[in-house]
Amino acid sequence: MVNKKTKKATKSSKRTKVAAKPAEKTKVATKSTPAATPVTRSKAAHAHIAESTRLFALAGRPTKAQFVKVCGAKGPPMTWAQRAKAGIDAKHFKAALAEKTKA
Repeated sequence: MVNKKTKKATKSSKRTKVAAKPAEKTKVATKSTPAATPVTRSKAAHAHIAESTRLFALAGRPTKAQFVKVCGAKGPPMTWAQRAKAGIDAKHFKAALAEKTKA
């Protein structure tokens, strides 16, 4: 316990009492002020995302490690068009992975 006059600590139990800090106020979404602005995408962007998701599913939903094994270190950030240009399209990804796993 701390003596207010001398500001010296006196012997107390092993556990010290700490004053509770007030909780930080968080922003709460209300009807008038939404917490996050929704992302507005164009129809073209929506179509590109849908196509990429379709190709990802066609390839068997590969992990980052599988992309690295098949396409190299630059495999995960590549787009499906870039991977197809490199010679590994989504349709043949599973076969390429099986071939790399054998070796």
